[in-house]
Amino acid sequence: MSTWLAALPWMVLAIAIPLLGALAAFVQPRRAQVIGLSFSFLTAGAAVGVVLDFITLGPQQHAVGGWGAPLGIDLVADGLSILMLGMSAVVGVAVSIYARAYFVPYPDKAPRFWPLWLFLWAALNALFQSADVFNLYVTLELMGLSAVALVALTGSGPALWGAMRYLLVSLLGSLAYLVGVALLYHAYGTVDLTLLAERADGGLQLAVPLGAMIAGLLLKTGLFPFHVWLPPAHGSARAPVSALLSGLVVKASFYLVLRLWFTFVPEGEGLPLLLGCLGAAAIFWGSIQALRQKRLKLLVAYSTVAQLGYLFIAFPLAGLEPQMAWSGSIYLALSHAFAKGAMFLAAGAIMTQGGHDEIDELDLVVDRMPLTLAAFALAGISLAGLPPSGGFVGKWLLLESAMAQGKGIWAAIIIVGGLLTATYVFRVLGFAFTRSEHHHERHEVPAAMEWTALLLALGAVLLGFVAPWALPLLDGVLP
Repeated sequence: MSTWLAALPWMVLAIAIPLLGALAAFVQPRRAQVIGLSFSFLTAGAAVGVVLDFITLGPQQHAVGGWGAPLGIDLVADGLSILMLGMSAVVGVAVSIYARAYFVPYPDKAPRFWPLWLFLWAALNALFQSADVFNLYVTLELMGLSAVALVALTGSGPALWGAMRYLLVSLLGSLAYLVGVALLYHAYGTVDLTLLAERADGGLQLAVPLGAMIAGLLLKTGLFPFHVWLPPAHGSARAPVSALLSGLVVKASFYLVLRLWFTFVPEGEGLPLLLGCLGAAAIFWGSIQALRQKRLKLLVAYSTVAQLGYLFIAFPLAGLEPQMAWSGSIYLALSHAFAKGAMFLAAGAIMTQGGHDEIDELDLVVDRMPLTLAAFALAGISLAGLPPSGGFVGKWLLLESAMAQGKGIWAAIIIVGGLLTATYVFRVLGFAFTRSEHHHERHEVPAAMEWTALLLALGAVLLGFVAPWALPLLDGVLP
């Protein structure tokens, strides 16, 4: 990186650029498509700048306005942060390219989508770099409100119902988190994560606020049984929005759970076991519900419920093998973002082509949309944990951790969950190779929509090959 590029405040630019883009797209609605796509590439470039700074200089810290903690706000970029920033950059660019083609038939929706999406991206980048619990609350709230507005973008009854349910659950989760922040500040006199880690002394004055914050974040993540908002919201939103919600938004609240966990390292086995059991229940419940669905987007939405469960299997496994368990969970989160984003984009392309997403009426999709079906299949490979995908690496690390500790029940849950995932993925593929009894009108699908879904799915597979370089970035972050 040249000298002048290295001197740029990339951490700030990763937040400021999408904010400026959102403002420009809002002020110039007729040019929203061009502005939105342009600022998407600029935002991804800023995220790449943060990653390169980390690789060359190590962990980064920036005091906003020159005032650091405890008076001001610090931005921090460590290994976990840059993995999340990189994930958002790749998925964000893919969704932006897809959306540019997707919204051509909906000229009234595009001027609303781009400001909301760029605002959401700014909130995500700010969240991944924030270093105090109150600023994390602010970014979490901004992200949630943007996501709710994006769900309601279609204006249909199911979308508005899903958005309203999402809004109420999101506000409840934010309230629980904010209560925890207030209790932490009252007990320790600071909201900075580093200072809290130094001052926290355990006991009820830490357990109560931490429990409230984690409970609120579980609501926002959609972990079973707090998932009631997720299928209606993800299933009724526009395809690019569904990809963002499943690929990025739910990862942000899970990231916060990890950040709090790594900061305070709660004592005892009760809470980790509870989170693991909820994760196991999510795997089975979400998979069974996915198998029962008749609509493709709802199947993919319930698949999200199931796949989120894997992320929480690491909690009861992290006692004796923390490095392996946490690395597996984080790598699963990354591969899930790519795979689930690709799945929703593929489902949107299929719906655009046939005018519906009824699974048993896919009517030889393989003949008309081989690239889209390949994207769906490759994403399914990663979700099922088949080699050489990123999902395989994540699940293999969790399996190794479980077997090394003699906890065969968790290994069995992971394996059975993978088989269930393969079952509902192959169910879709089976109907895609079958001729329907009914005639369906066919529409042209822009090549950009098919290729972006395919490239994102290929990214989920390629994550399996870059694991030896990506996983060491977590050194120094994991407890």
